[in-house]
Amino acid sequence: MAARVQPRQLALALPHAESLSRDNFLEGPANAQALALVDAWPDWPNRVMMIVGPEGSGKSHLAAIWAAEAGARSVAAHTLTSVNVPGELATGALVVEDLDPANVDDRALFHLLNLAREDEAYILMTGRTPPSAIRVELRDLQSRLRAVPVVTLAPPDDHLFKALIVKFCADRQMVVDESLVSYLATRIERSFAAARQAVELLDDEALRQGRPVTRALAAEVLKETAA
Repeated sequence: MAARVQPRQLALALPHAESLSRDNFLEGPANAQALALVDAWPDWPNRVMMIVGPEGSGKSHLAAIWAAEAGARSVAAHTLTSVNVPGELATGALVVEDLDPANVDDRALFHLLNLAREDEAYILMTGRTPPSAIRVELRDLQSRLRAVPVVTLAPPDDHLFKALIVKFCADRQMVVDESLVSYLATRIERSFAAARQAVELLDDEALRQGRPVTRALAAEVLKETAA
């Protein structure tokens, strides 16, 4: 008689709350300059500033900290239109998230920068590409973007990288020990995105198998992803 095959259990894709408060921000050499910029407001070298960094490096967290302090609204760059620009600047401070030349309305962005200058408003932009490297059709906008001061987020050092893994685990209510954190830190790419992805995969697999989050499980997950 053939053995009964047990169905593969699926892990439920439940939302995981991530605090974007100042107290929950992990500080380190990689983000020290950007955090100093946020803390220095309103004594900025320019009313329009930009934080640049790779995926998951903390740009949105820093922007949220500044927005809470400055009373700023927040808008995704790709949703900017010439019509909604005045309303977005209503509080005199605005976060423009994920500035990307592929999905930004040149004229809307130019209008925003001009209006901010007229109203003496503050703007904090975030993105993966420095404004000087962004190619736009409007020459005047290109000139404005090149003049925006930039603070760049660096790759995490050892201490910050391990702290990130712990934080991502805590966000998912995962109980982990130091040996597991050290194991992951030495076997995955040293990037914010890789740390987040590894924790997500480990959590999903633990839920699917109904197993505790251990170093042994981590070894299995990493072996599967490398195959």
